[in-house]
Amino acid sequence: MTRQDAEPMHLTESTFTPENTRNILETACGIAGFDAASAVVMRHHTNAVYLLAAQPIVVKIGRPDHHGHIDVVGLVRWLQQQAVPTVSLIDTEQPLHISGCPVTFWRYLDQQNRIVSAADLAEPFAKLHACRAPVPVALPDQQITYTFEAISTAIDNNTILSAQDRAMLHERREQLAEHADNIRWVLPRGPIHGDAHHLNALWDKPNECAVLADWENAAIGPPEWDLATLEVHCRRFGHPADEYDRFATSYGFDIRDWSGYRWLRDLRELRMITTNARKSARGSSTAAEVLRRIEALKANAPIGWNIL
Repeated sequence: MTRQDAEPMHLTESTFTPENTRNILETACGIAGFDAASAVVMRHHTNAVYLLAAQPIVVKIGRPDHHGHIDVVGLVRWLQQQAVPTVSLIDTEQPLHISGCPVTFWRYLDQQNRIVSAADLAEPFAKLHACRAPVPVALPDQQITYTFEAISTAIDNNTILSAQDRAMLHERREQLAEHADNIRWVLPRGPIHGDAHHLNALWDKPNECAVLADWENAAIGPPEWDLATLEVHCRRFGHPADEYDRFATSYGFDIRDWSGYRWLRDLRELRMITTNARKSARGSSTAAEVLRRIEALKANAPIGWNIL
């Protein structure tokens, strides 16, 4: 079962702030019977993620989405049945929907003594991409079409881009769209994570393995999407030069050898830039990073990116 909104006022992109998500946290924990006192913020960007002080529980508050959210709880339970390594849910009624935001409760895994590497993710992603059983929850199944739509929406709905930057990004989107029908996908379609990178995985010390997390962008689509996403993160965010080499060797397929790699790489990076532009407040450090990436895009400069 899913409890419906406990508060009538829905949050928006602009009101998804630590103060407001703290209120959601307290309401959700009150419903679930957990103690929210002294909870600490672990992350507050795409989602608001809190660690409870009284219990080893992580509370994740998703951003408001008027187009709906996927059934992450149902998906994760199914993935566990398919033996896909994933972080575990807490045994409580969830998700809760409060102020337009989905709230879920997860097992806390301490990450102090082990950093997840790309090679650690090869087995989890290979198992995910090998799933052939019907997925019992509704997932988006037009990943590339949706990506182009999301890029356009993000370009037009933000507070940090100049008119010139908007025009340049739209032009780049159109250039990529012109070649979309020529891409030849080579891996079987199936469930994909949608946002595959190191920070969306955790090290499960008791089981000595990496587990996947943050399933909000899961979809049915080409596994190449996940592989290209991880490659972008390895290359852009300062990981060792051989980081992706080791992943590709373990996974058994190197996305960089695929004919559509450069196109998908450029599309994935454009999606990352524009999505972060939409989420960034004018004058913030995240806005400065997005604008720095855009200037490098104009100059075709292969710069490193800072984590947002």
